[in-house]
Amino acid sequence: MPESDPRATGARIKELRRAAGMSQSDLAVAMERSESWVSQVERGVQPVERLSVLQTLADALGVSVRDVRPDAGTPAEEAPEAQQPVSNDLDALRVALTGHPALGSLFDEPSDGATASVDELRVQIEEVWDLAHASKHAALSERLSSLLPSIEATVRHAPASDRLELHELRARAYQVAAAAFVRQDEADAAWIAADRALQAAELAGKPLEVVASLFRMAHAFIRQQRTEQAERAASSAVSVLAPRAESPSCPPEELSLLGAMNLVLAVINAREGRRAETHQHIGRAREIATRLGEDRNDFDTEFGPTNVELHAVATAVDLGDAGLALDVAAGVDASGLSSERQSRFLLDVARAHAQRRHVGEAVAALLEAERLAPEQVHSHHSARTVVRDLVQLSGNRTPKPLAELAERMAIS
Repeated sequence: MPESDPRATGARIKELRRAAGMSQSDLAVAMERSESWVSQVERGVQPVERLSVLQTLADALGVSVRDVRPDAGTPAEEAPEAQQPVSNDLDALRVALTGHPALGSLFDEPSDGATASVDELRVQIEEVWDLAHASKHAALSERLSSLLPSIEATVRHAPASDRLELHELRARAYQVAAAAFVRQDEADAAWIAADRALQAAELAGKPLEVVASLFRMAHAFIRQQRTEQAERAASSAVSVLAPRAESPSCPPEELSLLGAMNLVLAVINAREGRRAETHQHIGRAREIATRLGEDRNDFDTEFGPTNVELHAVATAVDLGDAGLALDVAAGVDASGLSSERQSRFLLDVARAHAQRRHVGEAVAALLEAERLAPEQVHSHHSARTVVRDLVQLSGNRTPKPLAELAERMAIS
């Protein structure tokens, strides 16, 4: 295996990390990266090519760059394009958020980005949302890093008659960027993307898109453990939407957002250990879902009766009510939802089984979740935590499927 092969480099980094007595979490903190990024590097999913990143990695491990990758700094023969590993890192997407999105436009300079028609952008944004719901983060990152500059260039050079719709599409593009960053534990970038989505939605004159952007912002704050800010973002939307929902003619799209925000508040309260408030928000969301009468996907929230029950399971686990979580889960049919949501549900089922020390049942749920959305399971913080807990719980009798799953996730 050639030295520049990311799998060889990943294996070497894993050995160096263990020799330094560091966990993946320790290395992630030292590098100011996410633990999922470290895991992807060690599994060879995420190649480390830039010398600056290699140097930071070497410094964190207390070794030289050549110890990390012996061929670093020397010309290396390029692998054929078809064999180049696909990066699952969101660095390119972070770069797309950096600075002013189209500074030259302020000086009447010609666009230096590729523009596209409204119809083309609409199709592309639907496609990246499909990738998000399928948890195909690598492909999503690649597409979005070129789509965002394109839509920023287009909106500034389009006829005035197209700009409202372009701003709406721009809001949706930043919303999917925020969702991607949250799922990859890049909460700071998610906050920036959600804020840009909010601004674009207001320029589009679309108040419901503003609320959808607040939904993404609340999730970014939750991931950052900024509970007060997450609660403020969600509560501000609920305080405006709740009185409007009392009207029998309230549009279903508006009801969906109100329900989704109640689920956000349920998650926040569950993580704060506030049992009564959690059940109150789940109850409100159930009432709204019953009124809608079907699973919907307004503003890509996937809100509906099924999603409410998925959140009922997740919040019960967060509160330590594993029995309740499993009782609710037994009545859930999530097959109509996206693979991302089905996989996330199975992760919560696994967490509930782990709380009750049901190793076999937890592993079965994790394996099914991995089959549906491998990228999500391999990188999601909850999945990694429950796998570690199960390995520790098993002691010297770790079941082979669990050991193999831990190996695939590069969990030591």
